Amino acid sequence: MDLGLQGARVLVTAASQGLGAATARQFSREGAAVVISSRDLSALQATASQIVEETGNPVYTFAADVADLDAAKRMVNNAIEALGGLDVLVINAGGPPAGAFEAFDLAIWTQALNLTLLSAVALVQAALPALKQSTIPAVLAIVSTSVKQPIDNLALSNVIRPSVVGLMKTLSIEMGGHGIRFNSILPGTIQTGRIDQLMAARAAQNNTTPEEELTKVSRAIPLGRVGQPQEFANAAVFLCSPAASYINGAALPVDGGALRATF
Repeated sequence: MDLGLQGARVLVTAASQGLGAATARQFSREGAAVVISSRDLSALQATASQIVEETGNPVYTFAADVADLDAAKRMVNNAIEALGGLDVLVINAGGPPAGAFEAFDLAIWTQALNLTLLSAVALVQAALPALKQSTIPAVLAIVSTSVKQPIDNLALSNVIRPSVVGLMKTLSIEMGGHGIRFNSILPGTIQTGRIDQLMAARAAQNNTTPEEELTKVSRAIPLGRVGQPQEFANAAVFLCSPAASYINGAALPVDGGALRATF
């Protein structure tokens, strides 16, 4: 299936590894020109080199911490300049720390708010002028299934991430007249470094091992296994493509059926 992304101009944040990197790689496979960003320039450059070697399509890198809202806006402007415009923005950020409510003071809550919600606001604000000039504009926020079903020991994520979905839904309504689609994607347990961290945190809390915790999680997934980054990337890139031109304001779980909610 041709997704219609040949020559598309794409920015993916937090893309030096994990879901962001997998998504950027799939965009490049579809023929898009991609900018990737993260805090770690050397990791970014290594990922970009790997993608270019595989696809032959241009991949640009800009180091930025999206929790620094001014830096996030500058990064978007640099990406627009490098690409000559912008068609797709993929909003991604590292998850806030694991822990229960009483583990965090207000300073940590503020940091998590900047990282998870306000970074998304800043990125969209900076990208909107260019997206309004695009013929295939789309924005996708990578969030979590915690927006529909809270996850144990992830108080910060459970509280703040739903607001990102609210932002995308609101913008899907407000910007529909400009033809800009806003969607969210909700990864469940996907085999990434973030999952390794969460399993280690659970193991420490439960006096088990990360492997035991991952086995518990897998048993609770109807497909009986965790997902792979490529499986997530396939869904993410589709949602951003012209092939999904009538999908707007959605929040799509990619979780092997783990969520029990019917809506």
